[in-house]
Amino acid sequence: MISEIQSQMLFPIHAVGPAGPLPSEAEAVCTLSENGDQLHGVHIPGSAKGTLILGFGGNAWNGSDVAVFLHELYPDADVIAFYYRGYRPSGGRPSAEALLADAPLVHDFATARVKPKRIIVAGFSIGSGIAAGLAGERKLDGLILVTPFDSLKAAASDLYPWLPVGPFFEHEIDAAALLAGNDVPVAVIAGQRDTLIRPPRTDGLRRRLKNLVLDRTISGAGHNDIYQRADFREAMHEALDVLGSSKSRYNQSHPA
Repeated sequence: MISEIQSQMLFPIHAVGPAGPLPSEAEAVCTLSENGDQLHGVHIPGSAKGTLILGFGGNAWNGSDVAVFLHELYPDADVIAFYYRGYRPSGGRPSAEALLADAPLVHDFATARVKPKRIIVAGFSIGSGIAAGLAGERKLDGLILVTPFDSLKAAASDLYPWLPVGPFFEHEIDAAALLAGNDVPVAVIAGQRDTLIRPPRTDGLRRRLKNLVLDRTISGAGHNDIYQRADFREAMHEALDVLGSSKSRYNQSHPA
């Protein structure tokens, strides 16, 4: 019972709204998890070739809306985002272990399809932890982490201090440990008044990052309203510019 309630709170698939309209050039894509579950996603080609933005959304986002949001921010780039395992139309059941395991498979599918010169991974909320895990599995040109945390268990403990979260927590994503010592360039964008991923959790991640190239806190922003703010969008554009000025790590390991 505790396990099921925990999973429903962390992965509220019942609360994910229907996808909005897609651009006419968007294409449905599909790959498989290690155990054969179909993972469905969206590829929106960019107006210029060379950069792939791979998106990992929050726990109440659908993959199509992640792709559209990133495409609106970065229309020149190819954008690919997938529905997490267990988030329809993707099959299976969601868990931290499943999402972390699927990320390298999504990466490999996306890079084989687009053949980019550089790949930037954008992770939002819980997706920031998935992006952190991917950076330890594949060479990337940069990470954009929005409202990120050091530890998902610690973030849950902050939210529910009256519950014995620690001993029973089954979905840990220790983003700080996953990124510790990794020289991938990282941009962090957080909300000053985030009450879900509280500032100490983002501070804990910052302290462990080896190559923090941009750090922005959006004044007055919370966890969800951050996306509607002009200064957030400015920070997202600045993040891509800063990461773009870094020497490509992807092509060092993946020559054409």
